Amino acid sequence: MNATMETILHRRSIRSFLEKPIPKPVLEEIVLAGQYAPSAMNRQNWHFTVLQNQEKIQSLAKAIAIELGMGEEYCFYRPAALILVSAPKDSHNGLADCACALENIFLAAWSLDVGSVWINQLKDICDRPAIRAKLDELGVPADHLVGGMAALGYFETAPEAKPRAEGTVTWVE
Repeated sequence: MNATMETILHRRSIRSFLEKPIPKPVLEEIVLAGQYAPSAMNRQNWHFTVLQNQEKIQSLAKAIAIELGMGEEYCFYRPAALILVSAPKDSHNGLADCACALENIFLAAWSLDVGSVWINQLKDICDRPAIRAKLDELGVPADHLVGGMAALGYFETAPEAKPRAEGTVTWVE
């Protein structure tokens, strides 16, 4: 089995991160993988906002928790870094483009021994005033919606793979 398939089959969502920063060159490589994801008509109209500042990460988590009525303990699993992937609101394929970029980010992170988990609450609340104010502070373009976020960090152990659903493939000859 080649290295790409190994990464795809072994990557897991990590929800417990070590308090260890991710070096900037490693984050740059992870973001580069996101930038090389496919996008509709190769528009590449996404934007990547990379956070390493824990105060800013937790401030965003708190704003989301308040907006959605979640518990105050909500913290994105306390990642070392958080990457917000956004696209123009009027982009017909913006969410799909963001999803492709995020998958590349997750796979690249895993190949570099960095864990990740998809955080997906923002896509429906980007224009709520308290959330938009936070996104503006972070430099997310005003005409964008956040299609998803990648929480990243180092980890001790990965969970075992759950069985894959049966009956999800139909072969037509």
